[in-house]
Amino acid sequence: MSVGKQASGSEAAPPMVAGARLEAMRRRVRLSRLALWTVIAAGPVALGVAIASTPATVEAATATRPAAVRTTAAADPAGYAQLFLGAWLRSSADDATSAQARLVQSMGPGVDLPDPAPGAQPKPSSVTAVRSAHSAGGAWSVTVAAQYAAGPVRYYAVPVVADRQGASFAVTGAPSVVAGPARVVAPASSYGVRVPEGDLASAVGEFLGAYLTGAGEVDRYLAPGVRLSAVSPSPYSAVTVQQVLGAEKAAAAEQMPGDGTRVRVLARVEARDAGGRWPLAYEVVFKARSGRWEVAGLESGSVQAGGVR
Repeated sequence: MSVGKQASGSEAAPPMVAGARLEAMRRRVRLSRLALWTVIAAGPVALGVAIASTPATVEAATATRPAAVRTTAAADPAGYAQLFLGAWLRSSADDATSAQARLVQSMGPGVDLPDPAPGAQPKPSSVTAVRSAHSAGGAWSVTVAAQYAAGPVRYYAVPVVADRQGASFAVTGAPSVVAGPARVVAPASSYGVRVPEGDLASAVGEFLGAYLTGAGEVDRYLAPGVRLSAVSPSPYSAVTVQQVLGAEKAAAAEQMPGDGTRVRVLARVEARDAGGRWPLAYEVVFKARSGRWEVAGLESGSVQAGGVR
């Protein structure tokens, strides 16, 4: 074979090798697609196995993608309306440059300032948002209560609009005086078992005494695994239990129940400090263990379901 033919053969070899590699890669792609469709047809379990076997390079690539930040479009503007009404009630058209008037103008552009007569109406002692109603789009109506030192409470509806992200608000009109929220009929209490004097009532008094007055360590009354800190600094000098009611019949049992028995109690107490006597109520969950009652939880709000069991 001539030198020229040898040279031409060696020059043709790389394209042939590259073509063979390209064809092999195409076959692997076709086989991967076929395997994926086979796995999908086989069901979720097989698909999970296939995903778990994905090369680590793919996992590293997806891990670098930034996480999406989600915002709530219907953010409640109650605080914004409360701040606006407080400033509006304390402002005056006679002094449009005051700090309160400038705040009103920045929060509700175009809203007119009130024009109270000198000394005719005192400024509110507190302003509190009590209800928010969301209508179409970003429109809200927030009911705000203004309480005056003399005792009366007046309710205002403040119209507010929010942007799509719930990050910006504006008052769209002057407040309107409205009727206050109606009083709902409270459901019957689930605490219908009177707890007599005994181990459970004593445990209630000792725990609340330590919790509110610092008389003793709270930890000694807690069930294993329960974490609860006493009120600090201790607000009261003495706590007297007035009544203990249970939600379960076991709370009134004469004999100590078996380990693991749980009861919920409502304790009405009288706390005392230098300023007087204060009626308080606490809902506490107790658990029986080794012949004693231990605190398993301090609840807030009333138990509305379940009743006596």
